[in-house]
Amino acid sequence: MNREVRHYPEYWGGKKLAYPHVAPEAPKFSRSVVVGNLIFVSGCQGMNPETLKTETGVFEEQMVIALDKVRMAMEEAGSSMNNIVKTLMLLKNLEDYPRRRKTELEYYQEYAPFLVDSPPASTFMQVASLARPEFLVEIDVIGVVSRE
Repeated sequence: MNREVRHYPEYWGGKKLAYPHVAPEAPKFSRSVVVGNLIFVSGCQGMNPETLKTETGVFEEQMVIALDKVRMAMEEAGSSMNNIVKTLMLLKNLEDYPRRRKTELEYYQEYAPFLVDSPPASTFMQVASLARPEFLVEIDVIGVVSRE
């Protein structure tokens, strides 16, 4: 069976990420990829993609920025936060776990009410480091375009 694959490129500071020797229409990174009904959202963290800066060192604020990026990627792919089926959350500090759960629940109450009572499968890992030293959390998501 042949499935259509759609890439939604990542932009930082308004510029599409692309290898130096590859045409601009060939992205280096995809914010998300859709294969059939599945959506794969690449790791989202607390860096502002417009300023290319991590503007806060507060865990909850970085988590909300990362969740906003997930929401944007899901909507760009024609879906919504309600259609997340699996999350992987990478945390630098295990002490942030209770704050992660609280922030996630508050976010779902506003943007994904279906997930409040039917949360996605979720894995979290404490990691020694993320892509940048100031990053406190990274979220990777699998969702569906439609639950039907």
